[in-house]
Amino acid sequence: MLAVYAQSFSTDDPLSGLVVGDRPEPEAPEGWATVTVKAASINHHDVWSLRGVGLREESLPMILGCDAAGHDEDGNEVVVHSVISDPSWRGDETLDPRRSLLSEKHQGTFAEKVVVPRRNLLPKPAGLSFAEAACLPTAWLTAYRMLFTQSGLQPGGSVLVQGAGGGVATALIVLARAAGMRVYATSRDESKRQRALELGAHEVLESGARLPEKVDAVMETVGAATWSHSIKSLRPGGTVVISGATSGDAPSKAELTRIFFQQMRVHGSTMGTRDELARLVELCDVSGVRPLIDREIPMEDAAEGLAAVAAGDVFGKIVLTR
Repeated sequence: MLAVYAQSFSTDDPLSGLVVGDRPEPEAPEGWATVTVKAASINHHDVWSLRGVGLREESLPMILGCDAAGHDEDGNEVVVHSVISDPSWRGDETLDPRRSLLSEKHQGTFAEKVVVPRRNLLPKPAGLSFAEAACLPTAWLTAYRMLFTQSGLQPGGSVLVQGAGGGVATALIVLARAAGMRVYATSRDESKRQRALELGAHEVLESGARLPEKVDAVMETVGAATWSHSIKSLRPGGTVVISGATSGDAPSKAELTRIFFQQMRVHGSTMGTRDELARLVELCDVSGVRPLIDREIPMEDAAEGLAAVAAGDVFGKIVLTR
């Protein structure tokens, strides 16, 4: 079958280890299901995998991709939840110390077929296209958990989204606005600031600019470059939810004094549970909220999409289609 996989690692030139070619069709063990992939979206996770982060050399070759939507063996339209927990684990899958994502221990979704635990399949609503549904399991699920599980935000609250443009940030803007929150966003790029306004942000500022008010929560995916600004933008008692650090994880100023003196909370967040994904899918179905898609490209042209994600040349999600 056609697949997009990592053959080797390179920190400086991650795409040098990428191969688009044939791989053996997967065989589903007991309790697992085979999904014929119709659409799979690209995440920063895929670029990090090509750099060798979170992926061991002995696991190569590894088919990339966490997200997918397609058909199960019975022809049902399904969405794939990509968090693979231990079969004996009970409760929140994201807290299982033995958890992994597709494309880490198990072959990923950038292929004609992927096998996953049957419990990881959710029905895809008819109103969502395969491309839209394929955007939900990683970036949009991460945003959903940040906003509705970890932040403590309520309708009418205020939130700052750092780094408008990426898949998680765009999802945060759309979901926060749909939930009745006052949404601020930042970006270094003027065109991305304009698009963030069109998405529903009430006000978009240059990175590091002072906000009109202190916010109830900050959604942080950028890391070192925006950390000090995030803390300074937060009201006393507010919460920073962090799910990534694309600019590095060692800020020059940790702002610890401000954090403890103003009793702020810093809450880590990783992916989301199957139940949270089910609620997100239902939210999109009943509300009309849809993921923002930067572009759809054939899976054969995956290198183009991965290069764009690596360069930050995206606004929304890039989706590979079959």
